[in-house]
Amino acid sequence: MTDIKTKVQGLDPNVKARDLQHMASDTANIYEALAIIAKRSKQLAVDIKQELHQKLEEFAVSSETIEEISENKEQIEISKFYERLPNPVLIAIDEYMGGDVYHRYNDKKKRF
Repeated sequence: MTDIKTKVQGLDPNVKARDLQHMASDTANIYEALAIIAKRSKQLAVDIKQELHQKLEEFAVSSETIEEISENKEQIEISKFYERLPNPVLIAIDEYMGGDVYHRYNDKKKRF
């Protein structure tokens, strides 16, 4: 798992228009390109979630009462960082358009 901080550095978190013909140039089908992007974004979402939970587990304190809530500034900063990250779909689109996503077909059938 690569560090998400370096992966999204300089990536615009806002949605913008994309050239669909350029996006479909690798697969010759926009729906296949979108399916590839969707699968990659699901992978990224799982990776981000696991990374966040790993970092927050360091601060986990087992207490028997619910009323005892302690605020930790480091924990708050980590949570704010992950809230500010671009959507995993935007990261996946950027990776796909940059040629960083590898895809192949599992079966040997011809695709129409």
